Amino acid sequence: MIKLTNVSKRFGLQVILDGVNFTVQDGETVALLGPSGTGKSVLLKHIIGLIRPDRGTVEVDGKLVGKLKRRELAELRSGIGYVFQNGALFDSMDVFENIRLGLSDEKQYSDPEFAQARVLECLRLVNLPAETQKKFPAQLSGGMRKRVGIARAIAGKPKYLLYDEPTSGLDPVNSDVIDELVKRLAAELGVTSIMVTHDVRGAFRVADRLALLTGGKIVQQGTPQEFLASKEPKVKEFLERDFENATFAA
Repeated sequence: MIKLTNVSKRFGLQVILDGVNFTVQDGETVALLGPSGTGKSVLLKHIIGLIRPDRGTVEVDGKLVGKLKRRELAELRSGIGYVFQNGALFDSMDVFENIRLGLSDEKQYSDPEFAQARVLECLRLVNLPAETQKKFPAQLSGGMRKRVGIARAIAGKPKYLLYDEPTSGLDPVNSDVIDELVKRLAAELGVTSIMVTHDVRGAFRVADRLALLTGGKIVQQGTPQEFLASKEPKVKEFLERDFENATFAA
C-alpha cells in the first residue's frame, strides 16, 4: 500500500503540495488528475524518494520513505517501476540496453542469457516485435518509445508502476494503445499502478479510482462514477473544462 499523510512541499515561495492525503491499495490502478503545474509529478517523486516532504509522511508497504537510508531506499526503488513522461530513453543505447537497465538485480543484469530472455518477454508484454531490441530510440515512433519506456519499467518485475503522463504528446489512436496497455499490465502482472495524467477520457477508461489534485490538495478521490456524480465545484469545473460529459460514458 502507498499512503501519503498530510504531505506538504514548497519550492521557494511556491506551495506545490499543501497537506495532501492520498492512499493507493494493493492491486489498484489509480489515476491522478489535475491541471498542468499542480504538482502531480512532484507527488510521484515523493513516493520513490527523489523529493522529501517539508511536512507529513510518505509510506510504501509501511516504510517511511523520507527516513530510509541510501541502501534501504535503493531496495525500495527496486520494487517500483517508473515510466517517465518523455520515455527518458538513452539515445546512445539500443532498445535492448535501454530495457536491460530496468534490471535492478546486478546478477540478472550481468547474465546475458537472463537479460536477453527478459528483454524479449518485456517487448512481448508491450506488444513490440523481438527485432525492436536492435533499434535505437531515434528509429522509433513516439508511441513505440513510450512502450519501450514501459518495458524498461517492468523489466525488474516491480510491485508498483508509476506512470508520469504516459500518453502525453501522442495522437488519440496511440493514446488508446497505451491506455489499453496500462490496463492489461495491471491485470496480467498484478501490479499496483498510479497514472499521472491530464487525459480524463483515458483515466476513466483505465482506472479503478481517480483523484483530483488542484490548489495543492486532493479535493476528491473515488470511482469514475463517483466523480461524474460529484457536486464538488472544482471537480465539476475540471471535468467540464476538459471534456464534455458524454465523452466519459464509454
